[in-house]
Amino acid sequence: MEEKQQQFPTEEVTLPSKGLLYPKNSPLRKGVIEMKYMTAKEEDILTNQNFIKNGTVIDKLLKALIVTDIDYKELLIGDKNAILVASRILGYGAKYDFKSINPNTGESEIVSVDLTEAEDKPIDEDLMINGENEFDFTLPTSKISILFKLLTQDDEVKIENELKGLKKINKNNSPELSTRMKHIILSVEGDREKKTIREFVDNRLLAIDARALREYIRSIQPDINMEFDVEYDDGHIQEDVSIPITVQFFWPDAEL
Repeated sequence: MEEKQQQFPTEEVTLPSKGLLYPKNSPLRKGVIEMKYMTAKEEDILTNQNFIKNGTVIDKLLKALIVTDIDYKELLIGDKNAILVASRILGYGAKYDFKSINPNTGESEIVSVDLTEAEDKPIDEDLMINGENEFDFTLPTSKISILFKLLTQDDEVKIENELKGLKKINKNNSPELSTRMKHIILSVEGDREKKTIREFVDNRLLAIDARALREYIRSIQPDINMEFDVEYDDGHIQEDVSIPITVQFFWPDAEL
């Protein structure tokens, strides 16, 4: 695929997955993408009320900043998170201010972190099956063997659309966890039929097993680590604080 024409400075961004989970013919397989610095045109995207209202503003922004000619739908969620952080750095710099509660005083303070210090959590290649986005797991309580995959941007869109459809049928019920499981699980005891998987999730998947699977996925999923050590006004340093992705992440002039 040809690279998009651009006249602005660019940077290479390393993907936490190292590209290993993408199809061999995908540009994402290289494990790096090229991104351009944010301009006033991209700031227009961030202030577009229609994009904000329908929840597409971040995706519109990332698509505009990615120079490498990729299929955006293929992006793994962990890789997308890394691109999100890179776009913030290229747009407004690495210093990120946010509010956090000082555990010594119980008071809210404005603290700062350097986003360039965020480290990738890479994929463990030994866990992959035949070099594909497929992983096996035995549910600890039921002892049922399953195959699962790590979700992509395309999967997230399909899940969101399915949940919207279900909400129209029953406004008081939002089965997000079970719906996500139906998209994550690829086979149950070797059976890849979608009907089998959906029946299994609805009627046989124990809550304790579902939780164990979610925790295992979190432990192996390539991503960017957004936990930082933060220092408060009194000199106290709190370790492993998960920084919030709030309005200030892309609107640093917004009031804290």
